[in-house]
Amino acid sequence: MQGKRYDQRVLVLIEVRGGQRDWDEAERAFGERDWPVVTSFARGEGASRGVLRVDASARMYSVEVRFFGASNRRTARAAVWQVERLARARRLEMYARRCEPMDRDREMLIAWWAHTTAHRPLRAPVPRSLTPMAKLRRAAALARAGVTEWRGHHDTGTVVTGTASEARRLSRMEPSGGAAPGSATDVRVAHRAVGSHFVPRRADDMRRRSYRLGAWLVALTFWAVVARQQSGAWAWVWAGAAVLCFLAGVVLVYGLFAAGGRGEGLAAWGMAAAYILAIFLGAGENRSWTPGEILLAVTVWATAAGMWLLVRQWTWGEWLTWAVPLVFAAAASLVVSSGSVLHAMYADHLDLVPPDLDVPVIWQAVSAAKLMILLSSVLIVPALWGIAKHVHVPGVGPADRFRVPLYVGTQALVVVFCAGVVLGSVGDAVKDFRAAVARRAELPAYFGVEPEWTCVEPTVPAAKLGTRGGVLRPERPYVSFGEAGGTVSLWDEAAGKSVQMPAEQVRLVPVADGTVTCTFSYASLPKGD
Repeated sequence: MQGKRYDQRVLVLIEVRGGQRDWDEAERAFGERDWPVVTSFARGEGASRGVLRVDASARMYSVEVRFFGASNRRTARAAVWQVERLARARRLEMYARRCEPMDRDREMLIAWWAHTTAHRPLRAPVPRSLTPMAKLRRAAALARAGVTEWRGHHDTGTVVTGTASEARRLSRMEPSGGAAPGSATDVRVAHRAVGSHFVPRRADDMRRRSYRLGAWLVALTFWAVVARQQSGAWAWVWAGAAVLCFLAGVVLVYGLFAAGGRGEGLAAWGMAAAYILAIFLGAGENRSWTPGEILLAVTVWATAAGMWLLVRQWTWGEWLTWAVPLVFAAAASLVVSSGSVLHAMYADHLDLVPPDLDVPVIWQAVSAAKLMILLSSVLIVPALWGIAKHVHVPGVGPADRFRVPLYVGTQALVVVFCAGVVLGSVGDAVKDFRAAVARRAELPAYFGVEPEWTCVEPTVPAAKLGTRGGVLRPERPYVSFGEAGGTVSLWDEAAGKSVQMPAEQVRLVPVADGTVTCTFSYASLPKGD
């Protein structure tokens, strides 16, 4: 059966006190967590002889503690937190006495194809008696052999890994299993983008350096964009910051490989920086990015990465059992209910109710997406929590008693902030609407709500007109939100509230703006009405 996944392995000397029953319970706990017990001995014996005093009630276990997270200077401390968490969960007197990280970073060996050499011309000294044409034919044969080698026409199908000298020796080994020895062979690099003189660093080391290089590239781009939008001395300050970021990347690229590849790496770094700057600074027909847009993009990326670091520790069983149904139910309910939330708050600011607006379903879906984007900021806290747990930040460890109150409190603050953002978004839309009404200008739409200036002409005498919320003055234009459910909803800016009336008692005549004077008169109604 496949064991549990993990990132780090730390060899921990654990002391368990309490006697045989507690020792058995600790061994069961180690097995449930897939923590292999390397050896065990009584305290004061074995490796602890002469180090710890003898105690018959205590036993020492050398355990390989496995857990998720990054490899850094806090990895050993994170192993202590794992042991403390286990001790608290099982109610055992258990102590981590010594922690030794087991760094097993893998070497990135270069792959090589083995190929035959029978196609190569003999490399004998060139006789002086050869004619120029013969020398040319000889050079052409050498070039043709090199091209066919490079294209893989003479590959034997064998792949070897290692340095160039190791690869040649491995390709010329006697075949195992008693097979007949092959013809003379040489090797060529399997990946053409990798030079044969490159010596890459180990895998985790290379990945960490690549992440830092990406961070410097983001910082370089951000400060360059800030400098582009500044003027005077501040533009030079931010441009200097961008240059420092570029030089920091140069230093990092120079040591990106253990040996070789420096020139190629510096060239690639320069081209990558130039390409990214051309995109974000708006070269050609591209629009220049703003610093806010770059920060938003970085925030989105960091949120996605943090959420992945948080949920990657879950097993497929946990996902299928409760996480997926819970996420689906929450998303479905939010989509169904949030379609009218923004419209409801917008209507409330205008003394209306959502049915008065009669918003199309497609615009309800768009407003739901907008609301979900505004509320997506609540994911920042769990994302930062996932990043903090991954790098073993003190205070968020599994044994810290204050981590739950800290998380809940921070999440509550972010929820309050998101609610404020949503309310502020609706409030800004209402302010824009009322400002346009006060100027009697063109009215802004809001997610399918399209108010328009309208002359309202009653079709019944004033005494029979069933208005609610005010008195209709047909000589001036009103802002109409259209007809919904047999009712016409108008906005009276002078009174600062809405006016409603039955749709069959009025006729709506759209006008260009609020400066138009309506020409209706009750005297124009038929005498019988």
